[in-house]
Amino acid sequence: MKDWFAHNVLGLPELASTNGQAVDDLMVYLHWLMLALFVGWILYFGYVLWRFSARRNPRANHEGTKSHVPSAAELFVVVVEAILLLGFAIPLWAKNVRDFPKPEDSTVIQIVAQQFAWNARYPGPDGKFGRQDMKLVTNDNVFGIDPADDDGKDDIQVLNDIHVPINKPVLVYLSSKDVIHSVKLVAMRVTQDAIPGLRIPFTFTPNKLGRYQIECAQLCGGGHAQMAGGFVTVESPEDYAKWLRSKSGTGTAATFE
Repeated sequence: MKDWFAHNVLGLPELASTNGQAVDDLMVYLHWLMLALFVGWILYFGYVLWRFSARRNPRANHEGTKSHVPSAAELFVVVVEAILLLGFAIPLWAKNVRDFPKPEDSTVIQIVAQQFAWNARYPGPDGKFGRQDMKLVTNDNVFGIDPADDDGKDDIQVLNDIHVPINKPVLVYLSSKDVIHSVKLVAMRVTQDAIPGLRIPFTFTPNKLGRYQIECAQLCGGGHAQMAGGFVTVESPEDYAKWLRSKSGTGTAATFE
């Protein structure tokens, strides 16, 4: 029932992650509450027009209603809203910012946003990221990779083309090269600001094969619309391994014009 309501009534976009189900459930519960309030207030408005019409009340009564029903209804709405906030929204937020998968059990990716593209970096076949130094960050080295570190020579770096295997947690460390950006993966139900000078983690677990658009949810300049040119491709473990092998050794910076 919840899924039918979410996709056929609310028109929610395609869901492609396990963590996104809780987000959709919360939106469904909120809209059920809004629907109940909408119908309830319309019925109440109609009752008031009938109950206090001039025909039924030719002489005004300045004492007003003595019924406790409106107060009880308002209290009921407050209780439901508190349940949604304290029982669903806050626990969901807390889980998203506290419970991260172990790196050894995840697909670990570093993403650096820039005007106007998404740079992504993977550890190479050795499973280790090369050493980084922010003093080394340039237009051609957005991750500040130390060329003298052997661990970084097989690292993989791509632009606007992120690949992940299905049914495995993805652990992303997000930052920005210039201004505030915001990664928005609608199908994965995740949104996270990219802040210059900070490396912020977020996670999702894809459970549906496909190619999904990355959007920037923060106005970041005149070319903001170009940020929608990035994609996340969810593929089988075999296809993901093949893609990694094809990109291995591309630790040098991808170009962007």
